[in-house]
Amino acid sequence: MKTTMDLPDELIREVKLRAVVQGRTVKDLVAEFLRQGLGMEPIGRTKNRPASSMVKIGAKGLPVIRCTKNAPATRMGVAKLLALEQETLKEEDLKRARLPL
Repeated sequence: MKTTMDLPDELIREVKLRAVVQGRTVKDLVAEFLRQGLGMEPIGRTKNRPASSMVKIGAKGLPVIRCTKNAPATRMGVAKLLALEQETLKEEDLKRARLPL
């Protein structure tokens, strides 16, 4: 069924980003979110991501991004990776709040 909704721009951007990262359509992702919000049982995903995809879903349902053998992250320690993640999250929060970086 087709439905039209007015949703905040930042919400739509986040949904589109997650759909790309997970290799899914926006339609399938939004349907899953609605099922979760309504407490409904999830249905099987209709399309599997190609084996060559850099993103896979881990055992706990979280996305895991695989990298190539020579990716910069392979040469970083845990502390450096965590600091990079925190910096990135802070920048994203400031952008969402429309505050200067």
